[in-house]
Amino acid sequence: MAKPHPDSEFVAYVLELMQPLGPVRARRMFGGHGLFLDDRMFALIVHGTLYLKTDDQNRKAFERHGLPPFSYTARNRVVSIAYHQAPEDSLEDADAMRAWAQSARAASLRAAR
Repeated sequence: MAKPHPDSEFVAYVLELMQPLGPVRARRMFGGHGLFLDDRMFALIVHGTLYLKTDDQNRKAFERHGLPPFSYTARNRVVSIAYHQAPEDSLEDADAMRAWAQSARAASLRAAR
């Protein structure tokens, strides 16, 4: 029997929290989980941390809160991608999560254009 992913409980919690957005689903990828709505990835969960999609229009809000970008090391250098850590308080408040997640969803739609 396959061992459950260490983030499985957290992923289930975040999916429940994001239900007001619509049918958000998770897919295992990159050693974590990508979160999708209408086949567009707008969030990432890695090592128990939620990251939301950012771009030039919403990145400053994340930076104002001191929220770091998702980064990893590849070939001895640190690589950051366009996802920033979600604010801690959004993980305990469905209204706050909806606002941050809608911002990330909008960034994912803009990136698709």
